[in-house]
Amino acid sequence: MIHSLSDVQSINIGQGTRIWQYSVVFKDAVIGDNCNICAHTLIENDVIVGNNVTIKSGVYLWDGIRIEDNVFIGPCAAFTNDKTPRSKKYPEKFLITTVKKNASVGANSTILPGVTLGEFCMVGAGSVVTKDVPPFAVVYGNPAKIIRYNRELEA
Repeated sequence: MIHSLSDVQSINIGQGTRIWQYSVVFKDAVIGDNCNICAHTLIENDVIVGNNVTIKSGVYLWDGIRIEDNVFIGPCAAFTNDKTPRSKKYPEKFLITTVKKNASVGANSTILPGVTLGEFCMVGAGSVVTKDVPPFAVVYGNPAKIIRYNRELEA
């Protein structure tokens, strides 16, 4: 289901995926099956979104973002792809930021470019992630620090 008030140029949209109103999806973006792309989102060309992903409103996925299966991205989470942004000056290639399977990113979190969020990790709301997050880690704060591990998820 692609809402009539969205602008979806990509044909690489999996079955069962829903894209809501006022969303923009560039032509080379890849989105898997059974995803829920909420209203007021943007997904650029060099973005890959896996299966069963939820992307809440106000999230923009810039070139170089990789989202694996079963990921939750909370409202207004901010991803970046350039460590030294300047107007009208672009890097030859944007850094790759990866969100691994089953990870969750809390509302209003900021994810800096080039980091990897490990499998089953959880980023607390409002956190600023400046470096890689290990699998199963729960991080929170500015900068985000590990506060515990979700070991019960390993079973």
